Amino acid sequence: MLQVIDSGIAYLTLKAAQKIYSKATAALQPDEFARVQSIAQKQLKLEAIVLASAEACDAMVPTSTLDIALQEIRGRYCNEEEFVSDLSRNGLDETGFAKALERELKVEAVLEKVSSKAAKISEMDVELYYQFHAEQFRRPETRLVRHILITINETIAENTRAEASKRVAAIAARLVKEPRRFEEQALKHSECPTALDGGKLGDFPRGKLFPELDNALFAMQAGDVSEVLESELGFHILRCDIISAASILNLDDAKPHIRNLMEQKRKRVCQQAWMKQISEINSAAIGTETH
Repeated sequence: MLQVIDSGIAYLTLKAAQKIYSKATAALQPDEFARVQSIAQKQLKLEAIVLASAEACDAMVPTSTLDIALQEIRGRYCNEEEFVSDLSRNGLDETGFAKALERELKVEAVLEKVSSKAAKISEMDVELYYQFHAEQFRRPETRLVRHILITINETIAENTRAEASKRVAAIAARLVKEPRRFEEQALKHSECPTALDGGKLGDFPRGKLFPELDNALFAMQAGDVSEVLESELGFHILRCDIISAASILNLDDAKPHIRNLMEQKRKRVCQQAWMKQISEINSAAIGTETH
């Protein structure tokens, strides 16, 4: 594997590797490495153009902002040794990483400054967006569901189909007598991680669960406990806790989302136009110097 020496390239290569391949730089195949390093080099050139602009003259990253960003990243690791080791595997050390992160934050500050010139979003803009994108604010019926799962595994004595069937039937019989014990039975017997939360799977619209479970769930009333069901995971028992009817988000509730969406879009357009402009100026300047 090629070694990435420049800390700026190393940092951007690492970010591209994680974003595109979900891998550390050292784990990339040669063609993958070539691709992410090419992306990193282009990104570094763009950053250089941004930082050389007039708008970057008074841009700065407060020490506290950099410290917070570094702490947030360090917090993703179990300990400092693991953090340093990971940097090393990706061609970085702590000093180089901090420098590259500071550079990235400064570029973000410049772009934020540029985007502040974007046209403001008016109430009329928000209302028109709501009217012309009504489908985005329709909410389908959802159901809050819990389940108890007993898996089928012929290599484990207590999870053969016959034994798993007996176990889930016994649980189902207890729940017929005492439905209120569902969460207790999930905690004791379910073989799904959701057992720790009383079997709580979540709030689902139609079509998100296995078909066998989905069909049963949407035929239930709130508070109902299903018969034993089977999916490719094994045997299940469901309880439908809450039914939330289909609805349309009203304009007042939708406004914050719409405003944020439109503001971010206008900022991106403003930033892209500015980047194009300064890139063209930079190319023209280079062309003049070579003649």
